[in-house]
Amino acid sequence: MFMSLRNVIRNINRYRVARISDRNFLLIASIIVGVAMGFVAVLLKKTVHAVQHFLGGFFQDNSWQYLFYLLPLIGILLTVFYVQKIRKGKIGSGISNIIQSVSKRHGNVSPDNMYTHMVGSAITVGFGGSVGLEAPIVTTGSAVGSNIARIFLLSHKERVVLLACGAAAGIAAVFNTPVAGVLFAMEVLIAEFSIPTFIPILIASASGAVVSRLMYDEHLFYLLTKDWRIDAIPFYLLLGGLCGLLSVYFMRMYFWSEKKFAAVKNVLPKAIIGGLMLGLLIFCFPVLYGEGYSTIAALFQNNSHKLLNNTFYAEWVSNPYVFLLIIIGIIFFKVIASSLTLHAGGNGGVFAPTLFTGAVTGFGFAYFFNATGWKELLTVNFVAAGMAGILSGVVHAPLTAIFLIAEVTGGYTLFVPLMIVSAVSYFISRAFEPYSIYTEKLAQKGFKIDDRELVLLNNIKPESIIDRKYIALKFDDPFRKLSNAFLITDQTVFPVLNEEQKLTALVYIDDVKSVLLREDLFDKTSVADVSVKPQYSISAKDDIQKIMRLFDISGLWHIPVINADGAFIGFADKRILLGLLRETLNTHHLSEQL
Repeated sequence: MFMSLRNVIRNINRYRVARISDRNFLLIASIIVGVAMGFVAVLLKKTVHAVQHFLGGFFQDNSWQYLFYLLPLIGILLTVFYVQKIRKGKIGSGISNIIQSVSKRHGNVSPDNMYTHMVGSAITVGFGGSVGLEAPIVTTGSAVGSNIARIFLLSHKERVVLLACGAAAGIAAVFNTPVAGVLFAMEVLIAEFSIPTFIPILIASASGAVVSRLMYDEHLFYLLTKDWRIDAIPFYLLLGGLCGLLSVYFMRMYFWSEKKFAAVKNVLPKAIIGGLMLGLLIFCFPVLYGEGYSTIAALFQNNSHKLLNNTFYAEWVSNPYVFLLIIIGIIFFKVIASSLTLHAGGNGGVFAPTLFTGAVTGFGFAYFFNATGWKELLTVNFVAAGMAGILSGVVHAPLTAIFLIAEVTGGYTLFVPLMIVSAVSYFISRAFEPYSIYTEKLAQKGFKIDDRELVLLNNIKPESIIDRKYIALKFDDPFRKLSNAFLITDQTVFPVLNEEQKLTALVYIDDVKSVLLREDLFDKTSVADVSVKPQYSISAKDDIQKIMRLFDISGLWHIPVINADGAFIGFADKRILLGLLRETLNTHHLSEQL
């Protein structure tokens, strides 16, 4: 069967190469990726809802109610079992690694990612983990696009574009937001806007949204508003500032939690501790259970009592200021609940938690001013604006945030408030946290995505700049041997090696020009007389950034490279490095190759 499938693919590739240009086939492939991701997104959503519906049946009887708070723990344990026992600890790349893959312009994503994150997130979210499905669907879509490009023998540039197509189609299909899907792919993943890349991504996103709409015609939210008031602009500015600060809290709590859980090496205690803590938070604030989209929908319907559903203290909350304190608690503990879910071993993403946190923040902000009588604000408008604000601040993608909320709520009349809140939140968040929640992980590893020169350097392999063609000398060689070598090579620096091929000295041509003009000194002078000890050297394991810094510090064009045994293997050549850097710069833009 596999042989016949391989033959079919081979025949398709032969026909494609002969009859269809790569540019036209890229458009066809983008449709394939978009349709595939539409099906995948619907399958994932229906699977999660089926799990939630099945589990919900057990809690209709009050005798089972206490187990409700243990469901997230069970989900985390099942996810850990799947990852550790079935996947042998290999779950595949997350969005951060996909961004790195795109930045390096190879676009390789393991085929395993086409299903591993779907299974893990379905278990985690289905059992009430306080995360979302969006990041897993982006990872799945990226893997689908990357591997379809690999199957059809497309270039690395086209593979990157199809990877972005898969991610865009995934977002479009999950939220039914084709424009936001395109913007997410271009703003977060490839960080490049050009027509040759825009068109395939647009086609894939539209295809995914259409398939999802045909198979799953359910709108997430309905925004009941007709307009916004001009006198509310100062309050949208204030909300933007609040969202920016909360975005900083969100990211710092996320990474603090990650660091603490990373210190626990045994996965089982980690899952149990995190799951129990999560269950305790859900006991105190039941709205933290699951993605939280039903709570957001309730807030859009002005049903604030949803925030108190199933709480043991609902009947005691009559004072509006006490209710406001509960809202603040929900905002702060939602971030902790999401961090616990992910770092204890669950699988999911931060998209849904940011939207939930933003919605409750916007609601609480409007509720405060309405309750105090300082200003009458239209609550649903601030719920939508808060969602955009937190998403913009955490992901550092204001355009994606604006259009996602406008599309998912149908609130196109709120474009200006969404723009204000998203922009202010983004700038405040960026001032405290220069990297997004995705790129911060890369920055911690030394891969700074916003440093263009560094990104280009990281595309160059250190071994590619080593010149291994050299003529070596010995200490006791006469100068004549150096002179003869100079005539047959363009070397400007010669290594002086001992019997073990270890570097003992260097001879620079610039230092011996006076001797080269005196042939009568050729046999009276030895290499030892004109050699100097090397001041700088590079290990064969050094990264390209260190090598570049050493070139800048030393001012040299050739630096000796030493292997692990201390033997000389060649020179790191700055001319080769600059040539590769120029070539990388010319080919880095996707549009130039499509």
